[in-house]
Amino acid sequence: MPQQDQKAFEGVDLTEYILVSWKHRWRILIATAALAVAAGILSYFLPKAWEVEAIVVPSKFLAQTETGEFKEILAVNPGQVASQISEGSYNALIAAEMNIDYKKFPRLKSDNIRNTNLVRISIRVREPQKGREILFALFNHLKSEFDKKIDVEFSNINNQIDQTKNKILDYELRIESKKIEKEKIRQNIAADENKKAISERRVAGIQDEMRSVRTRIAELDELQRKTLAEKKNGTETLALLLYSNEVQQNIRYMTVLEDKVSSEKVNIEDLTNAIKNNEQLMRQVDNQIEQIQIELNNAKNDIELLEDKKNRIDYSQLVKDPSPSVKPVSPRKTMMVFVAAFIGFCLSSGIAFFRDQARARDKSNPSTD
Repeated sequence: MPQQDQKAFEGVDLTEYILVSWKHRWRILIATAALAVAAGILSYFLPKAWEVEAIVVPSKFLAQTETGEFKEILAVNPGQVASQISEGSYNALIAAEMNIDYKKFPRLKSDNIRNTNLVRISIRVREPQKGREILFALFNHLKSEFDKKIDVEFSNINNQIDQTKNKILDYELRIESKKIEKEKIRQNIAADENKKAISERRVAGIQDEMRSVRTRIAELDELQRKTLAEKKNGTETLALLLYSNEVQQNIRYMTVLEDKVSSEKVNIEDLTNAIKNNEQLMRQVDNQIEQIQIELNNAKNDIELLEDKKNRIDYSQLVKDPSPSVKPVSPRKTMMVFVAAFIGFCLSSGIAFFRDQARARDKSNPSTD
């Protein structure tokens, strides 16, 4: 632009522009209306497009933290999945599967809904049913990838459940074995107690017998003293001899009885010790049964936790099935009309302003031949 023209435009202000626009208002309005009408008419001829949307939640499972608490773990990161979809990682696979020209394959958009684990997927297509089929095909591929990790976790949990059930069966067999062992010990205690009671009765009987013998010896001693005191003929001497022999026999018999009592007391003491040992052994068996029962209860609790963990495994699923928008999202007729009207207004106003400025320059600088 020449230097003098540049200086001419530098003095233009908004008031002058408004005055020029008002001066040519009808031309500007007609041009604006024409472009708006043209855009409106064109929007009716442009192909319509619908937006088909689906929402997917990735697979998740429970995992135990270092503190022993259980926390939900996603099989994949939702943000990463959304990025892969938007980058077209699955386009070629779905296009080949559905016999769609890859160059004409519609663009897939995806994002991770804020503060959630949900992945929103959308696609703009001219045929809503085709869009639904594409999103269903995409979901099937996503589900196949997501659920592989879940299947591994599910299999691990089932293995843990089977191993824990085997432990439970082993604990139950051990408890049953200990109960049988305890019953045998109890029977041994009962048998020893019966033997002890028999020995105690024998001791009591022998002691009664010993008292009788002592009484008999005392009686013989008394008779012997009386006979000696009377100092009679030889008949008394024979009687004394007989008394003496009987006393000796009773004394020997007393010795035998005392040996029997000692033997029975030793037997009673052995039985008492055996009973005490068996009672202690029974308490040990009870403690063992109690400990095994605790382990059994823990194993049953583990089964419940594992079953709960398995039940809380969620495979990937469609939170919202692929569904098209109620109305076409393209072309946006109202927006096109407003944009065309704005462009028409700006262009016509600019043209009117520059023409007016050009005429003003021509009048101020008439040409000479």
